[in-house]
Amino acid sequence: MPEMLIIKPSALRDIVHGLQVAASIKAQKPEWRISWIVRDIFSPLVRGCSAIDQVYMFQRQEGARGFFRMMRGVRKREFDLVCDFQGLLRTGLMTKWSRGKRKVGRPDARECAGFFYDEKIKEAPEGRTTHALERLLQFCPVVGAEARIVGPLRFRDIDRLNLGFMDPRKGLRPILIFPDSGQDNKKWNGFSQLTSLLIREAGRKVVWAGSHYLPCRESFPDGSFVNLTGNTSLTSLPALLAKADWVISNDSGPMHLSAAMGFKTIGLFGPTDPRLSGPYPIKSPTNYAIQAPVGELAHLSAKEVFYLFNRIEASLKRAQAKGSLVTA
Repeated sequence: MPEMLIIKPSALRDIVHGLQVAASIKAQKPEWRISWIVRDIFSPLVRGCSAIDQVYMFQRQEGARGFFRMMRGVRKREFDLVCDFQGLLRTGLMTKWSRGKRKVGRPDARECAGFFYDEKIKEAPEGRTTHALERLLQFCPVVGAEARIVGPLRFRDIDRLNLGFMDPRKGLRPILIFPDSGQDNKKWNGFSQLTSLLIREAGRKVVWAGSHYLPCRESFPDGSFVNLTGNTSLTSLPALLAKADWVISNDSGPMHLSAAMGFKTIGLFGPTDPRLSGPYPIKSPTNYAIQAPVGELAHLSAKEVFYLFNRIEASLKRAQAKGSLVTA
């Protein structure tokens, strides 16, 4: 059985894209055994993905000691292929000290990481003007697979968690909202107003989620709103997404994960271009990106997002009624 090591320690969005590539390789070349180096904080997601066979945890907070302890474990196995999905000095050194017959990296590697590769993948057909995931998919041909997504991401034990707060209300599954993002210029401040519109005018149940606590100062009827921000783990995230009717989010890791799993996803974008970093596949009938006027989220109103959500949902329902669309 051929052995592959993927090196992609962070961040959440990039790890989701990497998992999609790993899943594509696994689907097309099931004989490959895939291992992964990932930061400890992201390891539950990688460990739970059905495409990954083994995980090596990088304890970044332990500095050089944690680095070398992890590498001692990695070096116990010789890999047929080592792939640096990240392309930075640290991951270049991980590549160098791994035992691999072939060592492959990105053509846009930085911080001299490229010195540690035997070869580099090809640029995507449209270079840096193409989606970030499409650039990463160029690792697929290294093992003789096609550079394409093969189905949604799947996770182990997704049905074991008891998520009673995600039960339907009035026959409808809740709308799951991720109001946070890793960068301030990607955070929209209209989620409280949007939540009010969804509950009061559309009669929907809304659940907020995310790793950092964010308050919602609106008052809602019992059972119509749940705030899980600050209390959402990566272990439960795939199961949480699977219980939602829609996912509405800033440009963030959870948005990319929702799209990767094939769920109905709406991403709100300010300064970033959704053509390059939107929910993928971009042309999927269940993935949507709403771009703020002139790239400023402050110019995007809650009423406008609510109006667009209603239009999108109505359009999907018409497609489902005609039998031309099947959603996850």
